[in-house]
Amino acid sequence: MTSLVGPGGTADGTPSGAVEVPPRILELAREAARVCVLTGAGISAESGIPTFRDAQVGLWERFDPLELATPGAWAADPAQVWAWYAWRATLVRRAQPNPGHLALAGWQARPGVRLGIVTQNVDDLHERAGSEVLAHVHGSLFALRCSVCGRPGGAVYPELDEPVARVDPPPCDTCGGPVRPGVVWFGEALPEDGFLAAVDVAREADLLLVVGTSGLVHPAATIPHLAGVGGVPVVEVNPAPTAVTEAADEVWRATAAAALPALVARLGDVGPRG
Repeated sequence: MTSLVGPGGTADGTPSGAVEVPPRILELAREAARVCVLTGAGISAESGIPTFRDAQVGLWERFDPLELATPGAWAADPAQVWAWYAWRATLVRRAQPNPGHLALAGWQARPGVRLGIVTQNVDDLHERAGSEVLAHVHGSLFALRCSVCGRPGGAVYPELDEPVARVDPPPCDTCGGPVRPGVVWFGEALPEDGFLAAVDVAREADLLLVVGTSGLVHPAATIPHLAGVGGVPVVEVNPAPTAVTEAADEVWRATAAAALPALVARLGDVGPRG
């Protein structure tokens, strides 16, 4: 049965000045030697990174982002698509990891804990916080590759002071084809190796923590259900109800930047049991 706990309160709803960690969630975290954390747009939004649609500002307001994130859009006008992603990359570079990212890095570094981070985000904030990421299931903004031969290259996005309509993508060092963003576009398959690794880690975990994701984007949205069916405790951390809620054993209505530091701080010197 799902247990619901609001932000900044105890299990019985008593308010407190500090962020209180729900006792059952703390118990699960302390007992878990193998932890899988699935993160979504919510944790990055707390660093000021606009969500996919919220990035539509200035000249991009007249575009549906779905029209800029498809193989067809790239084939029709790679300079336009590259300009859009160069602007997104600029916004990501300006952002900094928030306390939620830093707390996960600290938890991952704890002795006796194997913590695998699976993220639906294409930014690099987990890495900049000091974490190793098991899988970027929707690709990585900065993992650029050739759109023709597929080889990774040394190209980088230009730094933009403001959105621009078109920027020619750099050529591949190997074949000369245009370099593309490393994200998964609509209509493309997820990186199979990364997704399967994510599913395996989630199924084998002692605890699955789902942070800041709506649970609407498939197939990543199936991970909490697959873990739960296998008997893995599923904890959702999100300030609002989502499609994940029904699959969660425990629900903590709090933001990642508030909840995760409080949780990791309470782990203290207590190591996982077993």
